[in-house]
Amino acid sequence: MADSRRVVFAGTPDFARAVLERLLGGPEVVVGVITQPDRPSGRGRKLQASPVKQVAESARIPLIQPQSARDPETLAWLRDLRPDLLVVVAYGQILPQSLLEVPRLGAVNVHASLLPLWRGAAPIARSLAAGDAETGICIMQMEAGLDCGPVLWRRRTPILSVDTAGSLHDRLAGLGAEALREALDRLWEGALVPEPQEHALATYAMKLSKDEARMDWRRPAESAGRLVRAYNPYPVAHTQFREQPLRIWEARVDRRCGDPGTMVALDPEGPVVACGEGSLVLLLVQPAGKAKITGSEFLRGYRPTVGETFG
Repeated sequence: MADSRRVVFAGTPDFARAVLERLLGGPEVVVGVITQPDRPSGRGRKLQASPVKQVAESARIPLIQPQSARDPETLAWLRDLRPDLLVVVAYGQILPQSLLEVPRLGAVNVHASLLPLWRGAAPIARSLAAGDAETGICIMQMEAGLDCGPVLWRRRTPILSVDTAGSLHDRLAGLGAEALREALDRLWEGALVPEPQEHALATYAMKLSKDEARMDWRRPAESAGRLVRAYNPYPVAHTQFREQPLRIWEARVDRRCGDPGTMVALDPEGPVVACGEGSLVLLLVQPAGKAKITGSEFLRGYRPTVGETFG
Protein backbone atom coordinates (compact mmCIF):
# COMPACT_ATOMS: atom_id res chain seq x y z
CA MET A 1 0.00 0.00 0.00
CA ALA A 2 2.93 2.34 0.62
CA ASP A 3 3.68 2.48 -3.12
CA SER A 4 0.05 2.93 -4.11
CA ARG A 5 -0.78 6.11 -6.03
CA ARG A 6 -4.56 5.92 -6.44
CA VAL A 7 -6.00 9.39 -7.01
CA VAL A 8 -9.57 10.70 -7.13
CA PHE A 9 -9.97 14.04 -8.93
CA ALA A 10 -12.64 16.62 -8.08
CA GLY A 11 -13.11 19.55 -10.48
CA THR A 12 -15.48 21.12 -12.97
CA PRO A 13 -14.45 23.95 -15.40
CA ASP A 14 -11.79 24.34 -18.12
CA PHE A 15 -9.15 25.28 -15.55
CA ALA A 16 -9.61 21.89 -13.87
CA ARG A 17 -9.72 20.09 -17.21
CA ALA A 18 -6.19 21.24 -18.05
CA VAL A 19 -4.88 19.89 -14.74
CA LEU A 20 -6.73 16.57 -15.09
CA GLU A 21 -5.39 15.99 -18.60
CA ARG A 22 -1.82 16.41 -17.32
CA LEU A 23 -2.53 14.17 -14.32
CA LEU A 24 -3.75 11.38 -16.60
CA GLY A 25 -0.22 11.13 -17.95
CA GLY A 26 0.75 9.29 -14.74
CA PRO A 27 2.45 7.84 -12.84
CA GLU A 28 -0.64 8.19 -10.64
CA VAL A 29 -3.77 6.20 -11.48
CA VAL A 30 -6.92 8.32 -11.53
CA VAL A 31 -9.54 5.90 -10.21
CA GLY A 32 -12.50 8.29 -10.00
CA VAL A 33 -13.74 11.79 -10.81
CA ILE A 34 -16.20 14.02 -8.95
CA THR A 35 -17.71 16.90 -10.91
CA GLN A 36 -20.76 19.15 -10.83
CA PRO A 37 -24.07 18.05 -12.39
CA ASP A 38 -24.74 18.95 -16.03
CA ARG A 39 -26.03 22.53 -16.31
CA PRO A 40 -28.25 24.29 -18.91
CA SER A 41 -26.15 26.28 -21.35
CA GLY A 42 -26.56 28.41 -24.47
CA ARG A 43 -29.68 29.86 -26.05
CA GLY A 44 -31.39 26.47 -26.18
CA ARG A 45 -30.62 25.87 -22.48
CA LYS A 46 -29.58 22.31 -23.25
CA LEU A 47 -27.82 20.38 -20.50
CA GLN A 48 -24.05 20.66 -20.92
CA ALA A 49 -21.48 18.32 -19.39
CA SER A 50 -18.63 20.01 -17.54
CA PRO A 51 -15.21 20.04 -19.23
CA VAL A 52 -13.95 17.66 -16.53
CA LYS A 53 -16.82 15.23 -17.17
CA GLN A 54 -15.99 15.21 -20.88
CA VAL A 55 -12.38 14.25 -20.14
CA ALA A 56 -13.41 11.60 -17.60
CA GLU A 57 -15.88 9.97 -19.99
CA SER A 58 -13.34 10.00 -22.80
CA ALA A 59 -10.81 8.28 -20.52
CA ARG A 60 -13.51 5.92 -19.15
CA ILE A 61 -12.91 6.92 -15.56
CA PRO A 62 -15.67 6.18 -12.98
CA LEU A 63 -17.63 9.39 -12.44
CA ILE A 64 -20.04 10.83 -9.90
CA GLN A 65 -22.01 14.12 -10.12
CA PRO A 66 -23.69 14.75 -6.76
CA GLN A 67 -26.02 17.70 -6.26
CA SER A 68 -24.22 18.13 -2.95
CA ALA A 69 -20.82 16.83 -1.96
CA ARG A 70 -22.37 16.15 1.44
CA ASP A 71 -24.64 13.42 0.06
CA PRO A 72 -23.98 10.13 1.93
CA GLU A 73 -23.71 8.36 -1.43
CA THR A 74 -20.66 10.46 -2.31
CA LEU A 75 -18.86 9.45 0.86
CA ALA A 76 -19.67 5.76 0.29
CA TRP A 77 -18.54 5.99 -3.35
CA LEU A 78 -15.22 7.56 -2.35
CA ARG A 79 -14.57 4.98 0.36
CA ASP A 80 -15.17 2.15 -2.10
CA LEU A 81 -12.43 3.53 -4.37
CA ARG A 82 -9.82 3.45 -1.55
CA PRO A 83 -7.88 6.47 -2.85
CA ASP A 84 -4.49 7.49 -1.56
CA LEU A 85 -5.10 11.14 -2.43
CA LEU A 86 -7.92 13.48 -3.43
CA VAL A 87 -6.91 16.25 -5.87
CA VAL A 88 -9.35 19.19 -5.97
CA VAL A 89 -9.30 21.89 -8.66
CA ALA A 90 -12.13 24.44 -8.93
CA TYR A 91 -14.76 21.88 -8.01
CA GLY A 92 -17.36 24.49 -7.09
CA GLN A 93 -18.43 23.36 -3.61
CA ILE A 94 -16.73 23.30 -0.23
CA LEU A 95 -16.00 19.65 0.52
CA PRO A 96 -16.95 18.34 3.97
CA GLN A 97 -14.28 17.12 6.36
CA SER A 98 -15.66 13.57 6.09
CA LEU A 99 -14.58 13.43 2.43
CA LEU A 100 -11.18 15.00 3.05
CA GLU A 101 -10.36 12.34 5.62
CA VAL A 102 -11.03 9.33 3.37
CA PRO A 103 -7.79 9.27 1.32
CA ARG A 104 -4.64 7.93 3.00
CA LEU A 105 -2.82 11.24 2.37
CA GLY A 106 -5.83 13.54 2.60
CA ALA A 107 -6.67 16.10 -0.07
CA VAL A 108 -4.72 18.76 -1.95
CA ASN A 109 -6.12 21.76 -3.81
CA VAL A 110 -4.71 23.56 -6.86
CA HIS A 111 -5.57 27.23 -6.24
CA ALA A 112 -4.93 30.11 -8.66
CA SER A 113 -3.50 32.73 -6.30
CA LEU A 114 -0.57 33.30 -3.96
CA LEU A 115 -2.29 32.34 -0.73
CA PRO A 116 -3.31 33.78 1.67
CA LEU A 117 -4.17 36.40 -0.97
CA TRP A 118 -7.41 35.90 -2.89
CA ARG A 119 -9.04 32.94 -1.26
CA GLY A 120 -12.38 32.09 -2.81
CA ALA A 121 -14.22 31.87 -6.12
CA ALA A 122 -12.61 34.41 -8.48
CA PRO A 123 -8.93 34.84 -7.60
CA ILE A 124 -7.70 35.48 -11.15
CA ALA A 125 -10.00 38.41 -11.91
CA ARG A 126 -9.69 39.91 -8.42
CA SER A 127 -5.89 39.85 -8.49
CA LEU A 128 -5.84 41.53 -11.91
CA ALA A 129 -8.42 44.14 -10.89
CA ALA A 130 -6.48 44.99 -7.74
CA GLY A 131 -3.36 45.80 -9.74
CA ASP A 132 -1.22 43.01 -8.29
CA ALA A 133 2.20 42.72 -9.91
CA GLU A 134 2.18 38.93 -9.81
CA THR A 135 -0.01 35.94 -9.10
CA GLY A 136 0.56 32.21 -9.22
CA ILE A 137 -0.45 28.74 -8.15
CA CYS A 138 -0.53 27.28 -4.68
CA ILE A 139 -0.81 23.56 -3.98
CA MET A 140 -2.56 23.52 -0.62
CA GLN A 141 -3.30 20.78 1.91
CA MET A 142 -7.05 20.99 2.33
CA GLU A 143 -8.74 21.60 5.67
CA ALA A 144 -12.29 22.46 6.66
CA GLY A 145 -12.83 26.10 5.66
CA LEU A 146 -12.22 28.24 2.59
CA ASP A 147 -8.70 27.89 1.13
CA CYS A 148 -7.11 28.12 4.57
CA GLY A 149 -4.90 25.03 4.72
CA PRO A 150 -1.09 25.00 4.70
CA VAL A 151 0.67 25.58 1.38
CA LEU A 152 2.79 22.70 0.08
CA TRP A 153 4.18 24.20 -3.16
CA ARG A 154 4.14 27.55 -5.00
CA ARG A 155 4.73 28.76 -8.55
CA ARG A 156 4.67 32.46 -9.49
CA THR A 157 3.98 34.37 -12.70
CA PRO A 158 3.93 38.13 -13.42
CA ILE A 159 0.69 39.85 -14.38
CA LEU A 160 1.39 41.55 -17.70
CA SER A 161 -0.01 44.93 -18.71
CA VAL A 162 -1.88 43.24 -21.59
CA ASP A 163 -3.27 40.35 -19.56
CA THR A 164 -7.01 39.77 -19.42
CA ALA A 165 -8.65 37.36 -17.00
CA GLY A 166 -8.92 35.01 -19.96
CA SER A 167 -5.23 35.06 -20.88
CA LEU A 168 -4.19 34.84 -17.24
CA HIS A 169 -6.61 31.92 -16.72
CA ASP A 170 -5.03 29.97 -19.55
CA ARG A 171 -1.48 30.64 -18.35
CA LEU A 172 -2.33 29.68 -14.79
CA ALA A 173 -4.10 26.51 -15.90
CA GLY A 174 -0.90 25.35 -17.56
CA LEU A 175 1.14 26.47 -14.57
CA GLY A 176 -1.28 24.66 -12.25
CA ALA A 177 -0.76 21.41 -14.11
CA GLU A 178 3.02 21.85 -13.87
CA ALA A 179 2.91 22.80 -10.19
CA LEU A 180 0.76 19.80 -9.29
CA ARG A 181 3.18 17.50 -11.09
CA GLU A 182 6.11 18.98 -9.19
CA ALA A 183 4.26 18.77 -5.88
CA LEU A 184 3.09 15.18 -6.37
CA ASP A 185 6.60 14.00 -7.26
CA ARG A 186 7.69 15.32 -3.86
CA LEU A 187 4.55 14.27 -1.99
CA TRP A 188 5.00 10.57 -2.75
CA GLU A 189 8.56 10.81 -1.43
CA GLY A 190 7.46 12.63 1.74
CA ALA A 191 9.57 15.64 0.75
CA LEU A 192 6.99 18.44 1.03
CA VAL A 193 7.05 20.78 4.03
CA PRO A 194 3.65 22.39 4.83
CA GLU A 195 3.80 26.19 5.19
CA PRO A 196 0.99 27.54 7.42
CA GLN A 197 -0.81 30.54 5.96
CA GLU A 198 -0.73 33.93 7.68
CA HIS A 199 -4.48 34.21 8.13
CA ALA A 200 -4.26 37.90 9.10
CA LEU A 201 -3.08 38.67 5.54
CA ALA A 202 -5.96 36.86 3.84
CA THR A 203 -8.01 38.60 1.16
CA TYR A 204 -11.17 37.19 -0.41
CA ALA A 205 -12.04 36.85 -4.08
CA MET A 206 -15.82 37.15 -4.19
CA LYS A 207 -17.75 35.64 -7.09
CA LEU A 208 -18.08 38.01 -10.06
CA SER A 209 -21.42 39.60 -10.90
CA LYS A 210 -22.76 41.38 -13.98
CA ASP A 211 -23.84 44.37 -11.92
CA GLU A 212 -20.32 45.15 -10.75
CA ALA A 213 -19.08 45.18 -14.36
CA ARG A 214 -21.06 48.35 -15.14
CA MET A 215 -18.51 51.05 -15.95
CA ASP A 216 -18.13 53.83 -13.39
CA TRP A 217 -16.45 56.54 -15.42
CA ARG A 218 -15.58 58.44 -12.24
CA ARG A 219 -12.83 55.89 -11.57
CA PRO A 220 -9.26 56.75 -12.57
CA ALA A 221 -8.48 55.44 -16.03
CA GLU A 222 -5.79 53.07 -14.70
CA SER A 223 -8.32 51.39 -12.43
CA ALA A 224 -11.08 51.35 -15.05
CA GLY A 225 -8.70 49.84 -17.60
CA ARG A 226 -7.75 47.04 -15.21
CA LEU A 227 -11.42 46.27 -14.66
CA VAL A 228 -12.01 46.00 -18.41
CA ARG A 229 -9.25 43.39 -18.52
CA ALA A 230 -10.39 41.66 -15.32
CA TYR A 231 -13.97 41.27 -16.61
CA ASN A 232 -12.86 39.78 -19.95
CA PRO A 233 -14.24 37.19 -20.77
CA TYR A 234 -16.80 37.37 -17.93
CA PRO A 235 -18.91 39.27 -16.96
CA VAL A 236 -17.58 41.87 -19.49
CA ALA A 237 -17.38 45.59 -18.68
CA HIS A 238 -20.42 47.44 -20.03
CA THR A 239 -21.89 50.92 -20.31
CA GLN A 240 -24.68 52.72 -22.17
CA PHE A 241 -24.38 54.65 -25.42
CA ARG A 242 -27.41 56.42 -26.86
CA GLU A 243 -29.53 54.56 -24.29
CA GLN A 244 -28.39 51.16 -25.58
CA PRO A 245 -26.04 48.69 -23.82
CA LEU A 246 -22.45 48.62 -25.03
CA ARG A 247 -19.93 46.02 -23.94
CA ILE A 248 -16.27 47.02 -23.68
CA TRP A 249 -13.88 44.15 -24.40
CA GLU A 250 -10.63 46.06 -24.77
CA ALA A 251 -9.46 49.57 -23.92
CA ARG A 252 -6.23 51.55 -23.64
CA VAL A 253 -5.41 54.06 -20.92
CA ASP A 254 -4.89 57.62 -22.15
CA ARG A 255 -3.90 60.86 -20.36
CA ARG A 256 -6.51 63.19 -21.90
CA CYS A 257 -9.07 64.52 -19.42
CA GLY A 258 -12.66 65.73 -19.35
CA ASP A 259 -15.96 65.21 -17.60
CA PRO A 260 -16.27 61.51 -16.64
CA GLY A 261 -18.18 59.54 -19.26
CA THR A 262 -17.81 62.21 -21.93
CA MET A 263 -16.17 61.51 -25.27
CA VAL A 264 -13.28 63.95 -25.50
CA ALA A 265 -11.73 62.89 -28.81
CA LEU A 266 -12.07 60.61 -31.83
CA ASP A 267 -8.86 58.63 -32.28
CA PRO A 268 -8.19 56.40 -35.30
CA GLU A 269 -8.32 53.47 -32.84
CA GLY A 270 -11.68 54.46 -31.34
CA PRO A 271 -13.57 56.88 -29.10
CA VAL A 272 -11.68 58.48 -26.20
CA VAL A 273 -13.88 58.56 -23.08
CA ALA A 274 -12.90 60.62 -20.04
CA CYS A 275 -12.57 59.00 -16.63
CA GLY A 276 -12.10 60.52 -13.15
CA GLU A 277 -8.41 60.83 -14.03
CA GLY A 278 -7.29 60.39 -17.61
CA SER A 279 -9.38 58.53 -20.16
CA LEU A 280 -9.89 55.23 -21.98
CA VAL A 281 -9.61 54.65 -25.71
CA LEU A 282 -12.22 52.01 -26.55
CA LEU A 283 -10.49 49.51 -28.83
CA LEU A 284 -13.01 46.64 -29.01
CA VAL A 285 -16.71 47.00 -28.21
CA GLN A 286 -19.95 45.10 -28.73
CA PRO A 287 -23.28 46.85 -29.28
CA ALA A 288 -26.38 45.06 -27.99
CA GLY A 289 -27.37 42.10 -30.16
CA LYS A 290 -24.37 42.49 -32.45
CA ALA A 291 -20.89 41.06 -32.90
CA LYS A 292 -17.74 42.64 -31.51
CA ILE A 293 -16.36 45.54 -33.54
CA THR A 294 -13.17 47.56 -33.31
CA GLY A 295 -13.21 51.09 -32.00
CA SER A 296 -12.58 52.43 -35.48
CA GLU A 297 -15.53 50.40 -36.85
CA PHE A 298 -17.66 51.85 -34.06
CA LEU A 299 -16.72 55.39 -35.13
CA ARG A 300 -17.56 54.69 -38.79
CA GLY A 301 -20.84 52.97 -37.99
CA TYR A 302 -22.24 55.24 -35.27
CA ARG A 303 -20.56 58.54 -36.18
CA PRO A 304 -20.40 59.81 -32.56
CA THR A 305 -19.44 63.39 -31.85
CA VAL A 306 -17.14 64.87 -29.23
CA GLY A 307 -19.18 65.70 -26.16
CA GLU A 308 -21.52 62.68 -26.35
CA THR A 309 -21.75 60.70 -23.14
CA PHE A 310 -21.39 57.06 -22.14
CA GLY A 311 -23.17 55.53 -19.17
